[in-house]
Amino acid sequence: MSRARIRLATAAAAAALAIGTLPAASASAATPAPASSAGFGHPWGAETIRQVPLQGAVNVRDIGGYRTYTGGQVRHGLVYRSDALSKLTAADVTTVSGLGLTKVVDFRIPMELQYDGADKLPPGLFATARPVSDLGLYGTLVGAISSGDPVKQEQMLGGGRAEAYMRDIYRTFVTSPENRAQFAATLREIADGGQGPLLYHCTSGKDRTGWLSYVLLRALAVPESSAERDYLASNTFRAAYDAQLRAGLKQSGRMQNPDLLIPLQEVRQDYLESATAQLEADYGGFYGYLTDGLGLDLRTLARLQKKMVR
Repeated sequence: MSRARIRLATAAAAAALAIGTLPAASASAATPAPASSAGFGHPWGAETIRQVPLQGAVNVRDIGGYRTYTGGQVRHGLVYRSDALSKLTAADVTTVSGLGLTKVVDFRIPMELQYDGADKLPPGLFATARPVSDLGLYGTLVGAISSGDPVKQEQMLGGGRAEAYMRDIYRTFVTSPENRAQFAATLREIADGGQGPLLYHCTSGKDRTGWLSYVLLRALAVPESSAERDYLASNTFRAAYDAQLRAGLKQSGRMQNPDLLIPLQEVRQDYLESATAQLEADYGGFYGYLTDGLGLDLRTLARLQKKMVR
């Protein structure tokens, strides 16, 4: 690989951290997830998060299994959340084929696709582009990281600025009509009884994907604590790969202090609370966000329950 291409790849990888958009691991860099005898499994409290272990993506999960307030349980095998699928190996594609997906929704913006590449999917399956805004952070970080200027990087990301930017981005999940429309369209498809298994993703599968997963679980009457646990689990699934990226950036000389990226790599309770506080302010609560913010009527919410909860 040429020096120019290495610089571009390094810059893109770091820039992608902006909204949890860390490019999925390559086959050589990824660490396979621990798996149970069924090929899945991470215990969290009384429930188990079913991870789909792949070489080219580290945060692929079935959202099923959570208990609801109504005494039901979210069905397995209907909805999956993930990081980008652009680095999948041939074996990974075979594994994904076994999920029986009929739709893949991609929340990445065009610039992410340009750097990271399109999803690698089983024959006949194509991703639906449904971009959710990053407030321009991706492009800004491309310039900062590629500059290799530690002063500029500190000015951008230090002193709590990275965390503040993340909170701003989470608020736009609620305030942006365009973002709400993308999330709402995906929830309507999930509620559609004629829609088969569906997977949605961004690049790291933790912020845009994490927010929609939180909203979906809450809409299914999963306790808030369980929905939060699902959201925060990205830190466990992504930790090894994210640390590897930071080490690579330091070794390459692109960043003297790659720990500046940690607030962008992690999901945090206060990021989530920025969005939930915004929906309280704008819509009076979670139900108002679903109905007034996302435009989901009672019939759609009932269909969602019927399809997703047993």
